[in-house]
Amino acid sequence: MVSRAVPFILMVAAIGFWTMEAVPARAEADEAALAAALKNASATLQGGLKASEAQGTPISAKFEIEDGKLQLSVYTMKGNDFMEVVADPNTGAIAKSEKITDAGDLKEAAEQKAAMAKAKVPLLTATETAVKANAGSRAVSIVPELKNGQAMAEVTLLQGTAFKKVTEKLD
Repeated sequence: MVSRAVPFILMVAAIGFWTMEAVPARAEADEAALAAALKNASATLQGGLKASEAQGTPISAKFEIEDGKLQLSVYTMKGNDFMEVVADPNTGAIAKSEKITDAGDLKEAAEQKAAMAKAKVPLLTATETAVKANAGSRAVSIVPELKNGQAMAEVTLLQGTAFKKVTEKLD
């Protein structure tokens, strides 16, 4: 009985090591694809935040590759409703806006709303501050969160092909 368990344990361990290696490699590939796609994008995260204000208060924003295409996605809140506003990465114009209904996305939006409820600094200002403090960088995403009861925002910046995360206080 013990001899049968050993190969099984070794197989589980091998799968565990393989998945630990595969996740960073996939994340690096995703980052490389995002950096490459952003080279030709003229829209900025700041522009997307401004444009989305017509649909509500921005609570997060990010450039992402969705279905193989670059897009600028901004979550907004208006009353108790959450919207995903998608802007064209080349023009910054709003391409579509739809109510968020996915349970996982709603959970993220509710967490972002809770952080923004304590914020005194809008995401646009925090993004501009991070970009100014990191000359030559462009903002790729901003996500608010509560850390020890304080409203903070994690801003992801891109310079060339290197990504960097910085934290900005929102309160």
